[in-house]
Amino acid sequence: MSTSAQTNWDDLRFVLAVADEGSVASAGRVLGVNHATVLRRIAAFETRHGLKVFEKTPTGYRVSADRRSLIEALREAGEAFGQVERLIEAERPNVSSSIRITSTDAFCHFVLGPIVAGLAAEITTSISILSSNAHLDFERLQADITVRPAMELPDELAGIHAANFRFGVFSARGADDAWLGLEGAIGRSPAGQWVREGKRGRRLSLSSDSFVMLAALAAGGRGRAVLPVFVGNAWPGLELIEIPEDLPVSSIWVASHVDLLESGRLRRARNYLAEGLAAMESELMG
Repeated sequence: MSTSAQTNWDDLRFVLAVADEGSVASAGRVLGVNHATVLRRIAAFETRHGLKVFEKTPTGYRVSADRRSLIEALREAGEAFGQVERLIEAERPNVSSSIRITSTDAFCHFVLGPIVAGLAAEITTSISILSSNAHLDFERLQADITVRPAMELPDELAGIHAANFRFGVFSARGADDAWLGLEGAIGRSPAGQWVREGKRGRRLSLSSDSFVMLAALAAGGRGRAVLPVFVGNAWPGLELIEIPEDLPVSSIWVASHVDLLESGRLRRARNYLAEGLAAMESELMG
């Protein structure tokens, strides 16, 4: 794929993100960049092609009525570019490409270190670990493998259900009985839904999109936090208050984009990660 084609696709994915999300800020969060970068890439696309794609409204960015068919054509082109990149990546020799593994900060900090260290000793391919609570774009090969807590995988991903884990309520001894809130991706998790729907405790004056940050706040006496038990049990100064029966067990998946499932180098890595997680399930379940 030529450099100019890559550049065009890079601008194109920013256009599609704004079209899907309806705002520059939301598109930036999805893409993992700031809003100024999104605006710059949108402007570059519109300047290059001499057309306006969006109308700015009080509620966000809306695709102009006469550009909707263009957006759908761009979407199809983007999917085709992405599939070509993924298929090329899957066929590269092991010695020439690294394996990029992504997971949440909690799993990277508390779970994956020994497992990935063992994997690195077993294979010759280099490994990159990407810690992010936002779901990376597998259409754009930001990662090859995800270790993802989820009830189920989205359609573009497939892989192994490796293990399960529980959530618990943790607090420091004598701490405030307020509840700490969950934001972002973890706010959409079963734990986030449990806190919201239960209307538990006082107003949520502190919140975070990171279980690691919530554990630190709870250990500092700022309130009760719903945490994966493998986080709360390992954090100094925290005590387990309860494991709520109405808070469902969560699944842990080791997955790749469906186009990469037949890649031998990734299959071996996925299997190793899944076996390591399965061996830790009693700790993950508390």
